[in-house]
Amino acid sequence: MDLSSILSSALVVFFNLLDMLIFIRVLLSWFPFSHGNPIVALIYQLTEPILGPVRSLIQRSVLGGRGMMIDFSPIIALLLLEFAKNILIYLTTLI
Repeated sequence: MDLSSILSSALVVFFNLLDMLIFIRVLLSWFPFSHGNPIVALIYQLTEPILGPVRSLIQRSVLGGRGMMIDFSPIIALLLLEFAKNILIYLTTLI
């Protein structure tokens, strides 16, 4: 295996892990789990650096606001992560 394929594989694994953690966080929001639970706290700590900025951008946009009933930040974050993954994998092919 050459360097670009190893790097591409590592990027795919990393972004798939992030996608999975965001999806788990969405599912956890549907159930009354305590944030004191160490696993739940870890998932929130790992995903908040991604979801927090996206959530604040949505609130400042025309579409956002305080009255929204549904948090669209996980969907937008997943789209942005997919876009970033595709760009980074393309860049690894140039190596």
